[in-house]
Amino acid sequence: MSSDNDEPASELTDKQKIEIAKWFLLNSPPGEIQYVAKDIRAVVKSESLYRTAAAEAFHLYNKSHMICLEFPDRSGEVLVTSYSEIDKNQYIDPRTAQVAIVDHVKQVCEDVRPANDEELPSSYIEEYRCALDTEIIKYVSEAYPKGVSSVYCVSGKDVEEPGSNFGLVVVISAVRHSPQNFCNGSWRSIWQMEFKDELQLVEVRGKVQVEAHYFEEGNVQLDAKHEFKDSTMFQLPNDCATTLTSIIRHHESEYLNSLLVSYAKLPDTTFKDLRRKLPVTRTLFPWHNTLQFSLTRDMQKSLGLDNKKG
Repeated sequence: MSSDNDEPASELTDKQKIEIAKWFLLNSPPGEIQYVAKDIRAVVKSESLYRTAAAEAFHLYNKSHMICLEFPDRSGEVLVTSYSEIDKNQYIDPRTAQVAIVDHVKQVCEDVRPANDEELPSSYIEEYRCALDTEIIKYVSEAYPKGVSSVYCVSGKDVEEPGSNFGLVVVISAVRHSPQNFCNGSWRSIWQMEFKDELQLVEVRGKVQVEAHYFEEGNVQLDAKHEFKDSTMFQLPNDCATTLTSIIRHHESEYLNSLLVSYAKLPDTTFKDLRRKLPVTRTLFPWHNTLQFSLTRDMQKSLGLDNKKG
């Protein structure tokens, strides 16, 4: 029973409602933001507040999840990433030298235009970018069903000849949306490559994020991240492309295998660690020798049925 001094809960301000709505939208599992948005819209009960939250959240969500959108004429596709972003609604696809105009909330590409010269790298850099893109396409087609990739020049795109440094980024995005089977998931990797001419060295830094959501009669989510470092010699474009793709293949394969091994051991390790250390009997459960227990035998003993003959 509340006392006379209890004060009624204060109403949330519009700003607080927007921030809460954004949090839920940004933390939507892969491929599920539209479902979450539908519920948020109903809860907020204000179209203007919902639109404000959605306009900010969808933009950030689409970039962080590196969603892939098809061109209206189906002549190509674009990855929405921080590396392809020209402005908030325009994203370049270096492979086709086109810029997509994107509606973030609808998650569609509304139009495309040719990229301007200043939005594209020099012919010298493009030779390296294109060679690497070709090898990455082959790798992704083998490793990730329905996976997509792109290679961007992120620094030194005006370099016209050997002697200067430049940077490329490889992004890989693979999703599996299967809501009818109560599961969605994604694999996203970013590989930053610094081509250092004076050292004749290419430094590689990678970051992988794996997310999965299983929701059949429950709600289980996986969010795993890992980072990598490597390097190789600065070579001719085709040689560089082959070597760098091999580095990516090696690290991603090893990480995927480690995940498979780790989660195969869940029943024997992690789930046991989640269990309370001492059950209500105040006695540690002997996980090392579970075969000694028989539920049927214990029940018979408790009911006085064991070893009785008719």
